[in-house]
Amino acid sequence: MCGIVGYTGCNQAAPILLEGLSKLEYRGYDSAGLAIESEDKIKVVRAKGRLHVLEEMTDNGRAMKGTCGIGHTRWATHGVPSVVNAHPHCNAKKTIAVVHNGIIENYQSIKAHLQKKGYQFESETDTEVIAHLLDSYYQGDPIEAIAKTMVRMTGSYALGILFFDQPGKVFAVRKDSPMIVGSTPEGNFLASDVPAILKYTKNVYFVDNMEIVSIGADSIHFYNLDQEEIEKEITTINWDAEAAEKGGYEHFMMKEIYEQPKAVQDTISPRIKDGEIVLEELGMTEDEIRKIRHIYMIGCGSAYHVCVSAKYVIEALARIPVEVDLASEFRYRDPILEEDSLVIIISQSGETADSIAALKEAKSKGAHVLGIVNVVGSSIAREADSVLYTWAGPEISVATTKAYSTQLAACYLIGIYFGKIRQTITDETYQELVEELMKLPDKIQRVLGDKERIQWFANKFAASKDIFFIGRGLDYGTSLEGSLKLKEISYIHSEAYAAGELKHGTISLIEKGILVVSVATQPELYEKMISNMVEVKSRGAYLMGLTCYGNYSMEDTANFTIYVPKTAKYFTNSLAVIPLQLLAYYVATARGLDVDKPRNLAKSVTVE
Repeated sequence: MCGIVGYTGCNQAAPILLEGLSKLEYRGYDSAGLAIESEDKIKVVRAKGRLHVLEEMTDNGRAMKGTCGIGHTRWATHGVPSVVNAHPHCNAKKTIAVVHNGIIENYQSIKAHLQKKGYQFESETDTEVIAHLLDSYYQGDPIEAIAKTMVRMTGSYALGILFFDQPGKVFAVRKDSPMIVGSTPEGNFLASDVPAILKYTKNVYFVDNMEIVSIGADSIHFYNLDQEEIEKEITTINWDAEAAEKGGYEHFMMKEIYEQPKAVQDTISPRIKDGEIVLEELGMTEDEIRKIRHIYMIGCGSAYHVCVSAKYVIEALARIPVEVDLASEFRYRDPILEEDSLVIIISQSGETADSIAALKEAKSKGAHVLGIVNVVGSSIAREADSVLYTWAGPEISVATTKAYSTQLAACYLIGIYFGKIRQTITDETYQELVEELMKLPDKIQRVLGDKERIQWFANKFAASKDIFFIGRGLDYGTSLEGSLKLKEISYIHSEAYAAGELKHGTISLIEKGILVVSVATQPELYEKMISNMVEVKSRGAYLMGLTCYGNYSMEDTANFTIYVPKTAKYFTNSLAVIPLQLLAYYVATARGLDVDKPRNLAKSVTVE
């Protein structure tokens, strides 16, 4: 959610911080601010609205002199978007400045305690409590004050902190919210995500839960909650700065849609050697895989839709019962996990708060937890028993595309691999699936070649108020994702339904001219889908059909048809989702909307 950047070194800090914050705009925000250490005070500038307002107020940072500072983009949780509620927040004397990502759950009781001691508050935020609490504990030792503050607070947080009497130093701490530290010869960085500092360094430290960091211009020190110094290993990020730029595309979303063939290739290729799937990352022996009695798949948003689709694939190929859960619901139902269960947590960022909580719940019940994530060193990657990385590279647009496709590819690998080991598929089927899997990137590229027709069609329905998506089996999972993409960035009300459920109430919503997108790629369900399409067409719906080449009878029913290449029936989601991503993109652009940063949404939801 909120974005944090810090810098201390030999260069002017404010321009660097503003540039870093611009790389975190995808996280969603409603205000922004800077705190820069100057000779006589900590200077703070805050602004409501987009980052360009803060840039104009500070002459792109040139008006704020100083080589040490912190910056923040805020997503409102406590208190409305305003200058007063924007970060950084300070103590009364303006000698301590704090930026915060997360939620302090017990801030009201802390606030009441501090008010009794004479502290006064200007904002409605939970973050201002942190600044005053630090002030109450600070006796000249910042690590001691931070540690005492951490013990007092409950909730999730990543903090960047300045103490005026600790010149040239930025302090940081994290609990359940992401934080990294970057190292360069010209200074050191703090950030809540890699793109903020990728221009300057690929060498980063991942801050672990309940760790404190003291960052100087030429020093980085880590401490545990007992204030004991600890050693950390540096990690080299394999992304480059160019990968986090638009590269000539109008929006990151379109760039990332077009990066899907390569992203899927990068996820599949390292795991297929001499025609055999090799998944050593799972950390499971063949005997352990054979003993699996149940799989629980957990995710949020698009990752949840991957789970829905993967259920069909894994159950069909490996013959293991698969249960799918929304991460936000998993632990609250007090789940019963069978012995010899595997829990798979899927998250692009690896920092999704609900997914991390579900991971901890699963581990507490003794399950082996596999994380499927994109970000190396993220919280889920570190806390899971094993991790399967999706090599999608940086994904900036809030609406996921290539991360979704690579998560699907990872699940295909698992389904085929488990099927072979458990001998639930023949050697011949195994080889056919592996060969078809390797062809997926080229077939995705072919689908992208039909974008002009999709753009023309999207322009016709840009003024729609309601759009429905229907599908059966695996196509239902595709429909869920297509509907989410559309509503995320176009703000058009959209729903996805299992097509067989239409007659149980939903069909009453179908009126003349309403667009119904019908996904029909599954051979055994194709005729049933045609029947469902006839049902809605007879009520006046305008039908878009999405099917595989060869199913030309679709045109007898649909008003407009999109074809994707034939592939194994288990992999059709990877092809069918591409036209739906393009449909959402072109509808949103036709409506003149900010595709990469849709309202009210954030890339990584790090609070519950």
